[in-house]
Amino acid sequence: MSLRPWVVVEPPDSRGLRGVTIGGETVGSAWSPAELRKILVRHGYPENMDLDDPAAICWRGGDSGNWPDRAWKRRSIMTLMTAGLLISMLFNTGIGWPDASGALTFAQRMTGVLFVLSGLVLGVAAVAAVDYWSRRNFKASGAIVLLGVFIVLATDSLLFLLWSEEREYTRDLLVYVPALAWSVWAMFLLVREKSWRGIPQPKKFAAGVVATALLTAISLAYSTMYQPSAAPMHFTLEAEFGKAWEDNNLPYVHVPLTLHMKNTGGIPVYILNDIYTVRGRTAVYSRGREDLTEEWKESVEKRGAREGEAERYVDELTYTTISSGRFHDPGNSLDVGQEYRVKRIFQLPRNAGYDTVRVELQISYMRKDRGKLDVEEFRSPHRSWNEHDSTYYCEPLACGGQLVHRGRVRHNNNLINVTRKPRYVTVVWSPGGQFISSISSVPFNFRGLGDYAEERRELERYGAARARADSEISLAELLRSAGL
Repeated sequence: MSLRPWVVVEPPDSRGLRGVTIGGETVGSAWSPAELRKILVRHGYPENMDLDDPAAICWRGGDSGNWPDRAWKRRSIMTLMTAGLLISMLFNTGIGWPDASGALTFAQRMTGVLFVLSGLVLGVAAVAAVDYWSRRNFKASGAIVLLGVFIVLATDSLLFLLWSEEREYTRDLLVYVPALAWSVWAMFLLVREKSWRGIPQPKKFAAGVVATALLTAISLAYSTMYQPSAAPMHFTLEAEFGKAWEDNNLPYVHVPLTLHMKNTGGIPVYILNDIYTVRGRTAVYSRGREDLTEEWKESVEKRGAREGEAERYVDELTYTTISSGRFHDPGNSLDVGQEYRVKRIFQLPRNAGYDTVRVELQISYMRKDRGKLDVEEFRSPHRSWNEHDSTYYCEPLACGGQLVHRGRVRHNNNLINVTRKPRYVTVVWSPGGQFISSISSVPFNFRGLGDYAEERRELERYGAARARADSEISLAELLRSAGL
């Protein structure tokens, strides 16, 4: 063998890995003497070659005893990095997929797609982490791992900020809080090692990361704040009496009633609750007092008149419910431009003592671009008088008869679902005029549906509101239309 050393062992790098060249050509790298011998054997050197022979091997940056690799430490870091990236990959994909596949608006779908894509990047980063803490065959592996850790730090910080608004415990909290702490540790380690040094243009890489983060933040802000508040909500509600007719076989007059509803806004909705109520009014007529305000105050305090109604020549107003019902099934949706019309008939005695008849139509709704209602669960009514349903049972003397509908609602931005306890839509209906719609996280009870401040906040968050219409006609006009 020539006196010139053909084998050169390079100084150990930051991980303790030493490069090996033979005849000026890089042939591999070794963590230990055993790995060095394997490389030499593959290139024709004997197995029992003397590693300390200066005529055969040239050692740079230390002799044959200088192997600073701490395999257990390096493998522990690699395992923690890979595990953190893989768990975050599954978590981000799980957050984004419901929005990417089922959100109503394009912006919400794009937000979901961004989270799914971030999950794919994290999967690639997990593979790169194995390479970065081993042979580093791919020069950009450190930069890819850094990008993955940056994504975890950004997304989990966002989740933690959303959680801190209301601080409600969820099982997902056990994922993103430890992941946030992990990302801080991983970011510190990668910055200390300057893991981006393997890429050709680190400044452009950093600029691309910042631009991606800004675009993601803008998309989230648009889908969660601007778009839901900018889309208009309009309804057309009508309730009208038709021409009555006399029943020759019964002492009653049949009065037709037409109810009509149309979504004239820009967003589909769920109809949560609806009721129409027909009431007859009786009154005592008088010559009237000169001061209408004084007459109204006395009527409200002593005779039960409505606080928002005052008439000079009418006093002691009494309202009697004649007919009440629903005209749309709870949980059904009403798309943009869709309308619903029904006709009902109610009966009045020929000698009814009412002076006017009034119909009032009310609906409560929730925007579909804010949340998704579990319709199957919500449509099944619970009867308050059913003793076998202990959750919804209420003494008939206290509650009369009521129907309760309750179902889970999920926000269309899945970030909200991850950082909040489950929310439920609860509606209560009875023919006597009970008309309650609520969204809350608390269990149902008849003594009160929950924290009213929370209910108002959740109703606004999910875009829940009411609309109403009414119509009034004199009994004399109804009887005249029937020929009486």
